[in-house]
Amino acid sequence: MTNTATTAKPNSNSASPAENSALVTTQGVTTIADTVVQKVAGLATREITGVHALGGGAARAFNALRERIPGATASAGQGVSVEVGERQAAVDLQIVVEYGVAIADLAKSVRRNVIGAVEQMTGLEVVEVNINVSDVHIPGDDDTDENAESGRVQ
Repeated sequence: MTNTATTAKPNSNSASPAENSALVTTQGVTTIADTVVQKVAGLATREITGVHALGGGAARAFNALRERIPGATASAGQGVSVEVGERQAAVDLQIVVEYGVAIADLAKSVRRNVIGAVEQMTGLEVVEVNINVSDVHIPGDDDTDENAESGRVQ
């Protein structure tokens, strides 16, 4: 009987907004844009050794073209999609891993880093981080592509 009396739901509607989040207080509401969470999650993912790139093949090809344009920079949110609410966020990542890296261990490290970075920087609770490993990068594959291009007229 004491268990049911002391059990409280963290997202209960009876709790005041200030109790649930630092973003919603009696003094006002702070809204975090999806792109902010997307960039933070993307940068936190890239920090992990063993992550070669983010995004699928088409996204990486488009980003490679964008990097060749003077003044343009790579998108920090490439390969990252998010859903952001008032107090919570969910993150989906599409990554390319380095060959030889234990994917389960890598995914655990990525999740831990993304959750820590997003929660620390935004104050949002990260409810899930889904990771889709779309490819494995094999060392030397990039070298053959660059050599093929270098033979062309410059």
